Amino acid sequence: MTLPSEEHREPMANPQAPVPEFLTLHEIVKAARLNLPRGEWDYLIGGAETETTLKRNRRALDSWAFRPRVLRDVSEIDASATFLGQKVRLPVMLAPIGSIESFAEGGAATAALGAGAFGAPLMLSSVCHPGLEAVAQAAPDTLRIFQLYVRGDQGFVDDFIRRAIDNGYAAFCLTVDTAVYSRRERDLIKRFHKPWRKGADGFNYQSGLDWDDVKRFKDRYDIPLVLKGIATAEDAEIAVEHGVEYVYVSNHGGRQLDHGRGSLEVLPEVVQAVDGRARVIFDGGVMRGSDVVKAVTLGAQMVGIGRLACIGLAAAGQAGLERVLELLEDEVRICLGLMGVRSFEELTMDFLHPAEPVVPPHALSAFPFLAEEGY
Repeated sequence: MTLPSEEHREPMANPQAPVPEFLTLHEIVKAARLNLPRGEWDYLIGGAETETTLKRNRRALDSWAFRPRVLRDVSEIDASATFLGQKVRLPVMLAPIGSIESFAEGGAATAALGAGAFGAPLMLSSVCHPGLEAVAQAAPDTLRIFQLYVRGDQGFVDDFIRRAIDNGYAAFCLTVDTAVYSRRERDLIKRFHKPWRKGADGFNYQSGLDWDDVKRFKDRYDIPLVLKGIATAEDAEIAVEHGVEYVYVSNHGGRQLDHGRGSLEVLPEVVQAVDGRARVIFDGGVMRGSDVVKAVTLGAQMVGIGRLACIGLAAAGQAGLERVLELLEDEVRICLGLMGVRSFEELTMDFLHPAEPVVPPHALSAFPFLAEEGY
């Protein structure tokens, strides 16, 4: 994928500057690429080692075709959903993004404000700024979930749980697919380094996380628990047995285990294993409204966007993120209408059919016009 030269790249977008009239998501991708330095851009779009898992995420989404029905009244379409007991505008959530402050001034607070202004939930990463309390203060009305990377002992974990509860977070998430930090070769080649992998004492506490920690959480705390990084039916079953309320199917955007399956390939077996005993969240390569529709049809109650959210922030700050969500909503509504349904509740597997992908997958292959313009 050809990228613009360093000489033509502009500095990071000023959130106070006039926002361009973005008519398509691919225009927002272009703007983000021009605004970001090369290191931050590669950190955003890259994956682990050969980036095979990253590509399989996209391929899995492209491996389903729609079976639309016609002559159905779709004059009124409701694209909303319910999450954590609240109505949200779309079944789309901002996934937790480490170092989100690299992509927009204000970092996670800007993201929370954008999510709330649109009507979308935000899952806040523990490894970004300005932090748990500041984000809650900046966006008190945004539906917020807190996600923790374990960087200390049990007292460290308990402190974050209590703070999340005290600051109005609706659920708590443990990421469980980072026992060992991956080799992200795009970053290594450019010596681009993020310093927050281990605790202050240098020990990798995440590697010691196990099911006993999940049991301890459920025994001690009443806040709903999300486990992010479930990749098999077996682990989904164990999660449900431990009383986990939200099973989050994710492979970290292809940024952890290389040569894993695409997330959408995993989703059906997890949905079957959970069998309605917990709700299922999904992320992995989602870039278009049609991706959201496919994931919900296959059983996801909420769909996370990570890279796409950062792209919106890098393009135009809070306004860029809101525009990403507006365009996703437009694409979702068009897709539902042309499928012959008026809401997500009407979707069944009868609306999907296996298909061969038509373009080679990569992080941005959902935007084919970028290549024609030299991006």
